[in-house]
Amino acid sequence: MSNGGHESKAVPSAAGTDREELLRRRLAGRRTGGRRSVIPKADRSAPLPLAAGQQQMWFLSRLDPDSTEYLIPLVVRLRGALDVSALERALGEISARHEVLRTRYAMTPDGQPVQVVDAPAESTAVLTVEQVPGGTPAERERRLTALVAAQTAAPFDLETDWPLRARVFRLTENDHVLCLVFHHIACDAWSTRILLTEISALYGAFTAGRPSPLEPLPVQYADYAAWQRDQLSGDGLQRQLAHWRTALDGAAPTELPTDRPRPATRSYAGAEVLFDFPAELPQAVRELAVAQETTPFTVMMAAFQAVIARSTGQSDISVGTVVSGRARPELQSLIGYGINSLVLRGHWDEGTDPAFTDLLDRTRRTVLDAFDHQDVPFAQLVDELQPERDLSRTPLYQIAFTMHESRLDAVDLPGLRVEPYSGGAPVAKCDLTLQVEESADGSFHGRVEYASALFDRETAQRTARHFLQLLQSAVAAPSTPISRLSMLDPAEHAIVSGSLDGHRPSAAVERCVHEIFAERAVLSPDAVAVIAGDVELTYAELDARANQLAHHLRDLGVGPESLVGVCLERGPDLMPTLLGVLKAGAGYLPLDPANPADRFGFVLADAGAQVVVTSGELVTVLDEVFDGELVVLDRDAQTIATRPQTAPETTGRTGQHRLRHLHLRVDRPAEGCDADAHPGRAAAGDGPGALRLRRG
Repeated sequence: MSNGGHESKAVPSAAGTDREELLRRRLAGRRTGGRRSVIPKADRSAPLPLAAGQQQMWFLSRLDPDSTEYLIPLVVRLRGALDVSALERALGEISARHEVLRTRYAMTPDGQPVQVVDAPAESTAVLTVEQVPGGTPAERERRLTALVAAQTAAPFDLETDWPLRARVFRLTENDHVLCLVFHHIACDAWSTRILLTEISALYGAFTAGRPSPLEPLPVQYADYAAWQRDQLSGDGLQRQLAHWRTALDGAAPTELPTDRPRPATRSYAGAEVLFDFPAELPQAVRELAVAQETTPFTVMMAAFQAVIARSTGQSDISVGTVVSGRARPELQSLIGYGINSLVLRGHWDEGTDPAFTDLLDRTRRTVLDAFDHQDVPFAQLVDELQPERDLSRTPLYQIAFTMHESRLDAVDLPGLRVEPYSGGAPVAKCDLTLQVEESADGSFHGRVEYASALFDRETAQRTARHFLQLLQSAVAAPSTPISRLSMLDPAEHAIVSGSLDGHRPSAAVERCVHEIFAERAVLSPDAVAVIAGDVELTYAELDARANQLAHHLRDLGVGPESLVGVCLERGPDLMPTLLGVLKAGAGYLPLDPANPADRFGFVLADAGAQVVVTSGELVTVLDEVFDGELVVLDRDAQTIATRPQTAPETTGRTGQHRLRHLHLRVDRPAEGCDADAHPGRAAAGDGPGALRLRRG
């Protein structure tokens, strides 16, 4: 079943401090002492304003009217004798009960959006029933898939359409699919649970001949929207903004390794991978949460940040989450957009290796502070902080984590078995999102939602495995430094350790990759090392070109502890450049030419790189954002060609330890890669175990 935004269960445990208990009570919608002001009825004779989150949804819809990014499908299969009339009445009653479900959005002459609440409609106008064609069950299933996909992908016109579509697809008398599609402007995950609860109560009553058992709502969404507008002003809001300015000052984007170059403009096309937690893991997570006076959400958030830190090499990880703003009792049963996005930043000093318990304690404090300052609408926070404009990624955070209860637990329709049904293509709200669902029996189920423009399915599956493995390691030994928590499953560990298929190295890893390459070049100087289009380089030619570039870089001051940017298209110059940087004693900083110029500037400044190797066609882009030394291979070819073709002398190992460990790991795969690719074969000029560097 597809998901919209999910409010996170980040409420601190009752076992915590007084501050945590007050926060828990406030987030649960209970009084924390003192008198609470009443949400007044909005003036219906005046234009009805939008809530802050609604206004953002309205703007995005105007920007891209055909987008499906902010549709929330809720699709379930109903097996048994469905009373269509009772379901129609139930949906009609809910539409009449919640004004927001029959609200359109118009624009005033001065360009401001307003809510237009229509009168309730007949129940038959709310629900459409459609027979699925097909002569065989298999054909009907195929047609059903297409019908649901079309229903969940059709956009809304917010000026003329109500923000909820409901359709029942009938396959047989005892097999139906209920397809509900919301626009996010009128719905969130909390709302879907309210809707399912009310459908259950009303359907049960109507099939039994009873009237509606639901109490009248104390407020409508338009009342809340007008009240929220009044609250988002004054000194209180400024204090909250000041908190976020400090908390997010200097936060860096999360640079996940991608399977494809990042497009210049972000795509919301997504896919998902589902996974289950081992049976014993949820209870172990709860026990660690109790021991650390926090919540399972916080434990898993810390583990997720540790996985991302290990995957990216970063020690500054910002993760988005979604929380419900329904802290007041009168809002608990109200359908509508009542969520806000928070940024939970985990960061520690570069070069340190905190224990998981230390990371968990920091995450706990970060969660508490974020919930204490959750009233600033995310769109307003973006406007205030003005992060670097980058159309290729979401602002302030690129990864997200949410935890929520199963929505189907709220469904109880007499005489029917309710099953989830996958409805429509998933939407990627950011690069990668981890969602954890808690079922009524206490089990956990996971979902990795990812941008399919960036990642392959195998990458998302690997992320899920790494998360589960590291989480298991953390709850088993929480005082372990995060770099030493096991993250690889046994099969991956066999590959990394070199033990797969018996290819175990005979000696400890003690050499860098360019040192291994130099040995192979001596053994097989005439063997082809690189093929790039029509260009071929032998090991001797590749070694000579790399050595010349290394000397050139040394003359520019490059050496141990240096980082050299490499901005090249894949081609015959790439391998000599990478090896040349390593032979100069430096580490290379890859710069994907597909990225925008501003991204180059940020990455180079953040890394402190003073030299970049590039080609003439990319010089103008780099000149805009980089004032260091540019080595332009085609422009400087004659100068580089005068450098010695022998390897530069070693300048000492004492300064290379920080970069050296990045190269050592290549030794194990390098020793076995040729044997894996070409078992029993020794081509002319190829030495045993030669490192084959070919462009695929």
